[in-house]
Amino acid sequence: MSDDLNHECGIAVVRLRKPLAYYQDRYGSALWGFNKLFLLMEKQHNRGHDGVGIGCAKLDMALGQPYIHRKRDAAKDSLAGVFRNELKRFNKMVRKGVLDLKDPEGIKQKFEFGGEILMGHLRYGTSGQFDSGSCHPYLRRSNWPTRTLMVMGNFNMTNARELNDKLIQRGQHPVFGTDTQTVLEEIGFHLDEEHTDIYRRLRDEGVPGEKIPGLISSEIDVARIVGDSASAWDGGYSISGVVGNGDLFVLRDPLGIRPCHMLVTEDVIAFASERVPLMTVFETDQDAVQELEPGTVCTVKNDGSISTTRFAPKVKKKHCSFERIYFSRGNDPSIYKERKAMGAALVPQIVESIDGNFDKAIFAFVPNTAETGYYGLMDGLRLFRREQVRADILAAAKEDRLTEGLIDDLIMRNWPRGEKIAHKDIKMRTFISQDKGRAQLVSHVYDITYGQVGEDDVLVVLDDSIVRGTTLKESILKILARTNPRKIVVCSTAPQIRFPDCYGIDMSEIGRFIAFQAAVTLLKRSGRRAVLDEVYRDCVAELKKPKEEMGNAVKRIYKDFTAEEISAEISRMVYPDDLEWDGDVDVIYQTIENLHASIEETAGDWYFTGDYPTEGGFAMVNVAYINWFKGVAGRSYDLPL
Repeated sequence: MSDDLNHECGIAVVRLRKPLAYYQDRYGSALWGFNKLFLLMEKQHNRGHDGVGIGCAKLDMALGQPYIHRKRDAAKDSLAGVFRNELKRFNKMVRKGVLDLKDPEGIKQKFEFGGEILMGHLRYGTSGQFDSGSCHPYLRRSNWPTRTLMVMGNFNMTNARELNDKLIQRGQHPVFGTDTQTVLEEIGFHLDEEHTDIYRRLRDEGVPGEKIPGLISSEIDVARIVGDSASAWDGGYSISGVVGNGDLFVLRDPLGIRPCHMLVTEDVIAFASERVPLMTVFETDQDAVQELEPGTVCTVKNDGSISTTRFAPKVKKKHCSFERIYFSRGNDPSIYKERKAMGAALVPQIVESIDGNFDKAIFAFVPNTAETGYYGLMDGLRLFRREQVRADILAAAKEDRLTEGLIDDLIMRNWPRGEKIAHKDIKMRTFISQDKGRAQLVSHVYDITYGQVGEDDVLVVLDDSIVRGTTLKESILKILARTNPRKIVVCSTAPQIRFPDCYGIDMSEIGRFIAFQAAVTLLKRSGRRAVLDEVYRDCVAELKKPKEEMGNAVKRIYKDFTAEEISAEISRMVYPDDLEWDGDVDVIYQTIENLHASIEETAGDWYFTGDYPTEGGFAMVNVAYINWFKGVAGRSYDLPL
C-alpha cells in the first residue's frame, strides 16, 4: 500500500523430532533445523524490519550445562546478520578443532543453536522502542529448568495496563512499556505456581531431591498453565514459548485475529505465521499445512508427544482482513485468489468513473503489492467488456445489421488496456517505521513510464489500501500527474478505514485516517460541528460503563454520510495543493459487502465498520476519539484515560 503500515510480526518455530545425528546422516548437517529456521524467517521477512530474535532450547542436557539460549538484534539487516554471525562462530569453532562436523552430540553440547527446539521472531515494534532489548524472544531465567521460560509472539493486548495492575496486585514488580513483558510474567506466574505445588507435594511424599526435577517435568501441564494465563488477555495473538525442560507451546487467540500455521512430519514439527513458507521450506503441499485452530494451544512435551487443547470456547472467527489484503505474501493459493477477487469486485465502480469508455482508459497499479489485485481487476474488466460485446453482437444479429466492420469495431476498439506506469526501484527501501521524510523518499523510489498516457486518457491506478492519504497527496499523485492524463482514478481494494486497530496493526490514532478527516470536514461544512462535541461526551459516557456494555460512540461521526460522499471528499482532500496539472482525481474504495464476498475466510472488519470483536476494542476506539478531541498524540491503547 502507498501508505506504509507496520506491526504485523512474524514467528517461526522448528521442533526436531529426532536426535541431531539423524539429520547429520539423512541431510548431511547437524544444523538442519537451524538452517530451516533461517529459511522460515527469510521467507517471512516482509513481516518485520525493526529487529529479529532467535532462541534455542536443548533437550536432556547434563547438570551444569546451559540448555537455553537466545540472540537478538535491531541493527540494519538484522536477520541476515544474526544468522551470519552465528555461522561464522560455528565455522571458527570447526577450524579451531572445538567442533567436529561428524560429531552431532558435540555440536549440541558446544554450539548454542545446536538444539532440538528453535524459535525465531521478526519484529515490527508497537512499544515505540527500537533497540535489541525490545526484540523477542523474552527470557525469564531460573536455576530450575521447569521455571525457566522463553516467549515470543505476534500480538497486541488491548488491556496491557490492566494486566500490569494485576501483576502489581499480586506483589510483583513488572517492567512497564511492553505487553510482551506482561505476557511473559503472566505465564511465568502460573508456571511458578504449578511448579511449587508439585515440588511441595513430592517433597512431602519423601521423594529424593535428585528425582524431583524429572517428576516435575513429566507432571507439569503446560496447556493448562498457558490457558489460565490467556483467560486474562484481550487482543489478537499468536504466541510461542518453551519451558527450560523442553516443553514447547504455541497458542492462538480465540477469534483467530493473528495467523498461525502448523506442519507435522516424521522429521519435524514446525509453526509459522504464514502457510507458504512452511510449504516451501519443507517441500510439502498445501494440504499438509494446517491452520492452528483459534482458541487452542498446541503443546509438544519434551518426550515429543503432541496435543492440542482448547483454552477458550469456540466462537466465530474474525481473521484480520489486512492479512488477506496486504500483509501475508501473495503466493499463498487462497490469498492469491482472494486478492484477485478484490480487484475484480471494483469493476462496476471503475466502469462508472470512466463513463464506460475503455478506449480512453489505461489501467495500472501502485505499489508492487497491488499487482495480484490488478490481475483480478483486469480479468474482471475483460469479462465485463466481453459480456458487453456479446450482447451487442447478438443484438446486431437479431436486427440484421451485423457486418465485418461492426465486429471489428466492437472487438478491436474500446478494450481494457493495461500498462506498467509506476515503477518502484527495488534497491530502495520504503519500509520506514518513522513517518518523517517518507514522502521525500517515495518521490524518488517511484518512477513512471512516459509516452503511454494521452491527454484525453483516464489513468486508473489500483492500490491495496488508502489509509492516511498523505503519501497519495504528497508523492504518488504528483508522480502520476507527470503522465498528463485527463483524469486520475485511484482505487483501493480495501474499504474506507474509519476506525483504529488495537490488535497488532499500527493504526490506533483515529485523527490520521483520511476517511475520518473527510467525515469531520463534511460535518463542519454542513454546520454540524456540534456533533463532534456530542460524540466526545458519548465516548466519555461509554468508558464509564462496564466493559461488557460498552459500545462504539464514534460511529456517529459517519452516520449522516454515504460512503460515496466520504470518498468524494477524500478525492478533494488528497489533491496536491501545489500541482500544476489541472485534471480531476477520483478515489474509489471497495465496498464492505464486496470485501466479504471476496474473502473465503471469515474476515474481521472492525477498522471499516467499527464492530470490534472484543471488549477492549470498544474501550480503545472511545479513548482514541477522546485523545483526538483533546489533541493528544500517541497510540490509544498505550495512553492513560
